[in-house]
Amino acid sequence: MAVNIKPLADRVLIEPQEAETKTASGIIIPETAKEKPQRGKVVAVGKGKKDHEMTVKVGDVVLYGKYVATELKYEGKEYLIMKEDDILAIV
Repeated sequence: MAVNIKPLADRVLIEPQEAETKTASGIIIPETAKEKPQRGKVVAVGKGKKDHEMTVKVGDVVLYGKYVATELKYEGKEYLIMKEDDILAIV
């Protein structure tokens, strides 16, 4: 998938995964009770900084904090942009 958004410096563009609609036991979660997803796929990566080489790459599935990203809509899709330091783990 090609996106015409190029993050600058140490920033990463992420496509968040959908929030769970059902629990493991089969209970359906109503729209008002769903939590923000904290997992997503890296879509674009900046070049890094002189003293900071980028660790994540396009295609990685990552975990991130709840309130660390800036939300944006581009061509009808939702994305998040955040600093690489705000990513907690690569899954």
